[in-house]
Amino acid sequence: MSLIQYYGTGRRKSSVARVYLRPGKGDITLYVNKRPRPFTEFFTLDSYKHTIKRPLRLTETESKFDIFIRVNGGGMNAQAEAIRLGIARALLEFNKELRNTLKQAGLLTRDAREKERKKYGLLGARKAPQYHKR
Repeated sequence: MSLIQYYGTGRRKSSVARVYLRPGKGDITLYVNKRPRPFTEFFTLDSYKHTIKRPLRLTETESKFDIFIRVNGGGMNAQAEAIRLGIARALLEFNKELRNTLKQAGLLTRDAREKERKKYGLLGARKAPQYHKR
């Protein structure tokens, strides 16, 4: 018997989330930086949980899939948004007709903003040392 699963990758800042949707009843398995973590204990704020589950709520597939997530790098918010993008892309693999719904909600757009690198001679990416005439 082959395992039916749908895969999606999400990225945000330096976070990368690999998301697998498998037919089930809505369980979420989470691995953060190669360590298993309970979903509700790791993402303690409701805003993170809401962000992650938004594509499932919009498409009314919240209780249709068990979700297996591996996420590496970044902070909590970036990880949550990377997972959201991964879930949205995996849902597209499941059903192409969901594209319009997800696209209108802005869930298929990758946020390309990254941290700007520090330049030599400066204190940060743009912050310069204080100037004085004498």
